[in-house]
Amino acid sequence: MLPLIALAAFFAGQVFAGWRVARVDAPVLQRVFIGEVAGFVEEVDPRPQGARIVLRVAEMEGVSPGATPFRLRLSTRGPPGVAAGDFVAAKIRALPPPKASLPGGYDFARDAFFARIGGVGSLLGAAEKIAPPPAPPPARLRFFAAIDRARNILAQRVYQAVGGDNGAIAAAMVTGKRDLLSEEARETIRRAGIFHIITISGVQMTLVAGVFFVGFRALLARIPVLALNHPIKKWAAALAMAGACGYALFTGSRVGSERALYMTLILLGAVLADRPALTMRNLALAALVVLVTEPEALLGASFQLSFAAVAALVAVYEARARARPPPGEAEGWRAALNSGVGGALAATFCATSATASFMAHDFHELSPYVLIGNPLTLALIEFFAVPAALLGSALALVGLDGPIWAWLGLGIAAIMRVAGWIGAAPGSNLALPAFAPWSIVFLSLAVLSALLWRSRPMRLTAFPLLALGLAGAASGEKFDIAVPPTGDSAALRDASGALATLGRSRNAFAAEQWLRADGDDRQKPEAAGRCDKLGCAALARNGAAVALVLEAEAFPEDCARAKIVITPLDAPDYCAAPIVLDRARLATTGAVALRFEGETVVWRTARAPGEDRPWSRPPKSRWRGFARGAPAGEAF
Repeated sequence: MLPLIALAAFFAGQVFAGWRVARVDAPVLQRVFIGEVAGFVEEVDPRPQGARIVLRVAEMEGVSPGATPFRLRLSTRGPPGVAAGDFVAAKIRALPPPKASLPGGYDFARDAFFARIGGVGSLLGAAEKIAPPPAPPPARLRFFAAIDRARNILAQRVYQAVGGDNGAIAAAMVTGKRDLLSEEARETIRRAGIFHIITISGVQMTLVAGVFFVGFRALLARIPVLALNHPIKKWAAALAMAGACGYALFTGSRVGSERALYMTLILLGAVLADRPALTMRNLALAALVVLVTEPEALLGASFQLSFAAVAALVAVYEARARARPPPGEAEGWRAALNSGVGGALAATFCATSATASFMAHDFHELSPYVLIGNPLTLALIEFFAVPAALLGSALALVGLDGPIWAWLGLGIAAIMRVAGWIGAAPGSNLALPAFAPWSIVFLSLAVLSALLWRSRPMRLTAFPLLALGLAGAASGEKFDIAVPPTGDSAALRDASGALATLGRSRNAFAAEQWLRADGDDRQKPEAAGRCDKLGCAALARNGAAVALVLEAEAFPEDCARAKIVITPLDAPDYCAAPIVLDRARLATTGAVALRFEGETVVWRTARAPGEDRPWSRPPKSRWRGFARGAPAGEAF
């Protein structure tokens, strides 16, 4: 029976994945676009300098309707001058969504596909509002645009009331708008292991629902006729469900907040049905809802971290309930771990242990002092953020919210002071190199085995699975050269073993991905080699000459002397370098990582041979598109 259930679940997953792809499939830009575009603004995210807007495209200059992306994500250098719901026209420069800069690295193109974003870029000048629009916007767009305008108004009010990065954190905690935070503040809270304070987490959702439930029940209880003759507890649960849905809509919908909302609704629904609320089955139902509606979330860090943490907390809760002594029997040493500070630390330790493998795999880092940071975060959320968010939002309607934001600012200032101490402590952030691709599978199975099985012999299966996963984590292979799919830069390992970047204009995002995958906690790598107007040249770790060709005039010299030629252009047929990574080759392979083993070159590519995915279509056949250079694992 169990094998049949597993097969049914597998094929159901395939069906829902195909259904999801069919629902979101939309055109994607294939090349750089510069021209006029018009459409409805769906979302505006202010930043310290400029803003980022999401535009639902109505038309693009010179692009047929069948090739027009559904959405574009655009940035502005100054104030956007537009709001969600406006119909605008602007001149833009847009690119296809960037693909992974390293094999196995973060692939923004996949996330953009499921968000129906067909291009990213920037506005070239100011956007012009057009009123009235050529056609009325859909009702769904009007509804969510109104929510976004309200979120931005409140976020700016909180940001200005508190001020600085503390104001940006306050705005994020109240409205979910996170782009106002500076890079320095992001780094501070990341190193302290409390980056999740700027996300709407399950703790906030649960507390908000709890406030609504207790508040509505207290109000109903003050009416004797209702309290004595009707199930006001169930009525309060139903009203709290509506309040939780409103809170989730207002603060933005991400996988973490969606999971929290589903769990909250199931918990309150259990109250309506007179059933136990906090069980692993309820968490499984929440996961099922997320995976049915957004199957791609399974591969995202938000889903993995969120569900692993909550599963650990539920497992701890159920274990405590099973181990609780009968009434009248004396409690032993376990009592300290079941309540008060001991219980909070034990729960934090279990949740942190459950998420550690996903943190290390997805972000290539661990924060050893998270047992200090998480309790502080919970205190901030419980005593400052949630009460301030609810009360301040209500008082903002009448302009009496200033003292509330001052109260929230005091809490954030205290937490940021402690976060600075934690982040500056020795070993506060451990950088880890990339794992072998298969290791996370065994690490995930180890977590599930430890949390889901009830019997001790079955839970012990987590240890061999953990051993296999850690072996894969330790056997991750480092690279000596990494080339992004654009071919306009590269990462080289120098003689000291550190990574350096090659290129005139270095891609900051790609460089960050390369350093993280290498277990290097530097903010920026050094520049490699030397550059001129035609390109760059450097020596690889094994002494091989590497040439980055940016202008066609450099091909004759560089193809003759270099062993590895990298270029965003199409290399000429006479280029005799042993390895040529040009536009045609990179279109087939995606990002490339090379590792030297003596005279042998071991290749890793982001695209598998013949790969054809909705967000990673194979390149069109070209006369010059044949593979050239040393095959994987052979000498050059």
